[in-house]
Amino acid sequence: MNEALRLTLAMVTGVLLGVMFFGGLWWTVRKGFSSKQPGLWFFGSLMLRTSIALAGFYFVSGGHWERLLVCLFGFFLARLIVTRLTRTPVEHPNASTKEAGHAS
Repeated sequence: MNEALRLTLAMVTGVLLGVMFFGGLWWTVRKGFSSKQPGLWFFGSLMLRTSIALAGFYFVSGGHWERLLVCLFGFFLARLIVTRLTRTPVEHPNASTKEAGHAS
């Protein structure tokens, strides 16, 4: 397999690891706040997500720093994608409230 294909696979894997990590974080926050034991949710999620991400980085790199760098770049891109997709719509401050008219 040539190096360009390996770097492409490293990028795709980095994006998948990032989607899993940051999507899992988003899911944990939504579930954790409504749970009776939020600390267990957050700690368990942190350990699971971090373990999967670090193992993925280790296996993708294969001892080559170039693959690790590309994989980390994909991970960062996934962060941007997930934060954009999970953003709640923010209402404009002036949209719902109107200032009362003043007497002249």
